Amino acid sequence: MNNFLIPANAKKSMLIFGLFTKFDLILFLVGVGISLLLLMTLPVQQIAIAIIALLPALVTGFLVMPVPNYYNMRTLLSSAIQFLMNQRKFKWKGWCVPHGEDKKK
Repeated sequence: MNNFLIPANAKKSMLIFGLFTKFDLILFLVGVGISLLLLMTLPVQQIAIAIIALLPALVTGFLVMPVPNYYNMRTLLSSAIQFLMNQRKFKWKGWCVPHGEDKKK
């Protein structure tokens, strides 16, 4: 009866290196490129300026870092934001509330 079991890592074959999408790699490479430009242009004698210069690479590296059950932190954060922004509020009164009907004794 054609019952197929889909493995948990079936979508990993569609990702680059089994971890990244094209957009993730482009995002990371842009962050690294900006960091390299900042390292070449800024005077990096102070630790604060070095951290500022490396910040684009660190932020984009954090966003494309793989986490369990998601491709990466970018998809985790977008799912969390979507969940928080699109929550519907349900008013539940319970099964014992008469819902506007008057109780007659």
